[in-house]
Amino acid sequence: MYERHIRRRKPPREGSNIIPRLPLIHIAALSASPMFAAPPLIESAELTGNRLSVSLSHPDTGWAHYADGWSVFAPNGTEIGTRVLAHPHVEEQPFTRGLSLSDLPQGLSHLVITATCNEGDTSAPFHLTLTN
Repeated sequence: MYERHIRRRKPPREGSNIIPRLPLIHIAALSASPMFAAPPLIESAELTGNRLSVSLSHPDTGWAHYADGWSVFAPNGTEIGTRVLAHPHVEEQPFTRGLSLSDLPQGLSHLVITATCNEGDTSAPFHLTLTN
């Protein structure tokens, strides 16, 4: 009964572009959504004395989606410290923040650092080789 009122699409011709044409505003909205967002990326890290500085980038869009912190671990997975990032850095990319590591265990060969965003994405582990 309803079938005669449904407009059926013809199958695409061979070699034709079968990607639907979306209005530009829809494409812009989709590309800014968290579904297409990248996780944080740790660009570099440096340990000077007991002060760890980490530079990271992330496509912050504001309070809805931003890098919200990074953590440092010993090679065995023990967490050494966490740096909370309290606000978005939309106009400041990449950015560097530090953390004092007063309880840094002796004899470590390297540190493992990961960053997170408030959407739950986690960066790839960054390995910082230590010179003793």
